[in-house]
Amino acid sequence: MSDRPNLRFAKHKYLFGVILLLLTVVICVAFGITGSYDFDIARREVLLRRIGHELLLQSGDSVSRVLPVKKTGENDYRISFENALTFQPDSLVNTTQRLLAKDPLAGDYVVNMLNCRNASVAYGFAISSHKKDDIVACRGRIQPTACYMMDIKFKPTNIITVKKVSLLGSLSVLAFVGFIFLRSARPRRALPHNQQAGMFMLGSISFDAVAQRLMIHEKTIDLTGTETRVLRIFASSPNEPIERSRLQKEIWEDEGVIVGRSLDMFISKLRKKLEPDPNVKIVVIRGKGYKLEISA
Repeated sequence: MSDRPNLRFAKHKYLFGVILLLLTVVICVAFGITGSYDFDIARREVLLRRIGHELLLQSGDSVSRVLPVKKTGENDYRISFENALTFQPDSLVNTTQRLLAKDPLAGDYVVNMLNCRNASVAYGFAISSHKKDDIVACRGRIQPTACYMMDIKFKPTNIITVKKVSLLGSLSVLAFVGFIFLRSARPRRALPHNQQAGMFMLGSISFDAVAQRLMIHEKTIDLTGTETRVLRIFASSPNEPIERSRLQKEIWEDEGVIVGRSLDMFISKLRKKLEPDPNVKIVVIRGKGYKLEISA
């Protein structure tokens, strides 16, 4: 029998180790996802500068600078130029598609060429991961030389969102499972041997909860199932107040209904069956409930 607690402890220790290992793996995956995502964003900004560079070359400008790329929103970017330029829509669309095809996060996006003076849209197009949904107009029309800003708005990627949701879900599940196992692994107060076997000594009365009976002076008194459940609660905490609501909850709630007067009826029946020992009685604690009082 002494080996059983040790075996139980070993099992809980093993389960705790497995949970800790899984949690470590999930955290590592989380950092991996974050690191990969940050790298792809940094690479995207380089590709955007390359788009600006090629537009200047197509405009005949190999000297002026592409100004620093600005992130204007969660998925929005702006490319600005040092000098005025001209562009041809076909070349703009082709260059943008060719370079952003190297961006693993770029699925759908919208591009607008804005006039610097009033931010009005001089030209725009939309690219979709499904080619049939592309929106490209006004091809073949060379735009006049002017100061332009190129705004690119990317559609949020579902892959990153799904990974983050899955990660949070996994962490929540692991935390919940860990809580359950740790809670079950807490040492519980050992019951006396007679209580473990369903036997209680109430003064001179022997209460057999398994056989549902009382024995006193070689006399046997039978109990009903409900009387046994009520008395077992009292016998587990002798001389301690038991709330009426607890008795009702533990005895009747599992059956789907609570009847207030039923408890009083069973308390009355138990009192009569405990009468052979005047030192054992169920008393009322006003405002609290009842108590199984066992006098020395």
